[in-house]
Amino acid sequence: MIENRNFYIDGKWVAPSKSNDYEVINPSNEEVCAIISLGSQADTDAAVAAAKRAFNDWADVPKAEKLALLEKLLTIYNRRAEEMAQAMSLEMGAPIDLSRVQQTGAGSWHLEGFINAFKDFEFERPLGAHAPNEIIRMEPIGVAALITPWNWPMNQIVLKAVPAFATGCTMVLKPSEIAPLSGLLFAEFIDEAGFAAGVFNLVNGDGTGVGSQLSAHPDVDMVSFTGSSRAGIAISKAAADTLKRVSLELGGKGANIIFADAGEKAVKRGAQRCFRNTGQSCNAPTRMLVERSIYDKAVEIAAEAANATRVGPASQEGDHIGPVVSQLQYDKIQGLIEVGINEGARLVAGGLGRPEGLNRGYYVRPTVFADVRNDMAIAQQEIFGPVLSIIPFDSEADAIAITNDTPYGLTNYIQTNDDARRARMARSLRSGMVETNGVGFAQGSPFGGYKQSGNGREGGVFGLHEFLEIKAMSGLAPE
Repeated sequence: MIENRNFYIDGKWVAPSKSNDYEVINPSNEEVCAIISLGSQADTDAAVAAAKRAFNDWADVPKAEKLALLEKLLTIYNRRAEEMAQAMSLEMGAPIDLSRVQQTGAGSWHLEGFINAFKDFEFERPLGAHAPNEIIRMEPIGVAALITPWNWPMNQIVLKAVPAFATGCTMVLKPSEIAPLSGLLFAEFIDEAGFAAGVFNLVNGDGTGVGSQLSAHPDVDMVSFTGSSRAGIAISKAAADTLKRVSLELGGKGANIIFADAGEKAVKRGAQRCFRNTGQSCNAPTRMLVERSIYDKAVEIAAEAANATRVGPASQEGDHIGPVVSQLQYDKIQGLIEVGINEGARLVAGGLGRPEGLNRGYYVRPTVFADVRNDMAIAQQEIFGPVLSIIPFDSEADAIAITNDTPYGLTNYIQTNDDARRARMARSLRSGMVETNGVGFAQGSPFGGYKQSGNGREGGVFGLHEFLEIKAMSGLAPE
């Protein structure tokens, strides 16, 4: 049993102002695996005050010194990667191999990407040749509240904390109370790296407590949040009274458009991608749009992929998927599977209940629905579980209309060997990202969406800009 009730405030591990124990549940077996404390207003105020005190000095630290600290942080992160992998596997149920390679690897990959972007980043530059005596200066926005989710813990913490460090912001991190162990470990890395007191602070808490307190706090200049669209709306409302900047990375309902010339591997790959991380990814391709001429075969292949997907405990090595994170998530997914059945979608794999042989733990059967209409709840709502909806289409225009008919706009996918068609389609889809033919995005690529998927961009130079103010200065020559 892990017990870590302390918060990291002003460069020290401190006890909460009052006791408020919270049990962290291992989703693989539904047993308590850790106890943390949830913070109060006093803890939030102390963390924000520490960040505010540290801001001016940290903002003035030379770029070279900040870069050296980030490089030291990367070294520590890589040296303690196995600890991080074990923490995330335990707290949120990622199978240990996935946790080592993808969950932990995402943190180091983004940290490397920020270091590379930061090396070449210029905080001052001339407006242009037409205005040689006007300088554009980029300055840190101030104290940033970072509110992160449980599904990709290190991916999201690094995407927020590292650009905040680099740009000269100070911060208060509130990781998900459901999966707090990785955030606490990251704070240890920060402490070991030797960042100045108050630059980074961590207070555990829930959304209605510490999350709301940070969002409304008058001394917080910015909130960077990743999570549900519902919570993003609440944070935006709470932040409105102080007119602070709010950067949101929210939900998705990605379409994976598969044309007849893409081949059978595209269908299998799309189904497997939907089920990765047990479907708990905002950019998962959960709607599979298939050209009608290959529709029946595609349904068969997707069902086979679901039936071949093994499910098991996070502690076991292998390429299986683990449990979903909590009882709440399990119940939500089961409810939406039932809704899909009642709506008349054709269940071709999976369905209600746990997989055979798994009677304890939040395990969900990899599920495939065929003959889905895009107006069904399972095609419009983010299920956040291993549930795939397959929809036929007849033409490019049909596929574009179905894809864009959603409140979300995070990531869409296109599979075709026709390069001209692939380019046309990519430019027509209303989403922040379009992945084609299984080619992943490069390090430093901007992550973010349109519509109810949010309003920010994370990663590389785009992530640095999120934490900066722009100042114009006239009558000055470049240094």
